[in-house]
Amino acid sequence: MKQNTCIMILTVLLAGCYYDNKEDLYPNPGICDTTTVTYSGKVFDIIQSACYSCHGSGNMLGNVNLDGYTNLKIYADNGKLIGVTEHQAGYSPMPQGGKLGDCDINVLKMWVREGTPNN
Repeated sequence: MKQNTCIMILTVLLAGCYYDNKEDLYPNPGICDTTTVTYSGKVFDIIQSACYSCHGSGNMLGNVNLDGYTNLKIYADNGKLIGVTEHQAGYSPMPQGGKLGDCDINVLKMWVREGTPNN
C-alpha cells in the first residue's frame, strides 16, 4: 500500500513539472505579423480568400486579373492594390461590400514596401 501511495505522489508531482510558454500556447490574436512577407507565404492566402471569387481563376470582373504572382504584382507596382484595399479616394473600394481587416492591409502594404517578394 505504501508503494502505491508513493507512486501516486510521484506521478502528481512529475505531472506538475510540465511547463509551456504562455505565449506559445495562447498566441495574442491582436498581433499582426508583418515580418518576412512574401507572395507565397502570406499574400496569396489573403488575395485568394478576399479577391479570387471576382478577380482570379478565370474570373476577370472589371477587367482585373489577380490570378498569380505576375498579375498581382502589376497592381502592387502601380499602387492600385493598396489604393483599393485601403479604400483611398480615387479608387474603387475592394472587396465590394466590405473591407479587409487591418492586419491583412498591413501585410499587403509591407509586401509592396519590401518590393513584392515572391518566396
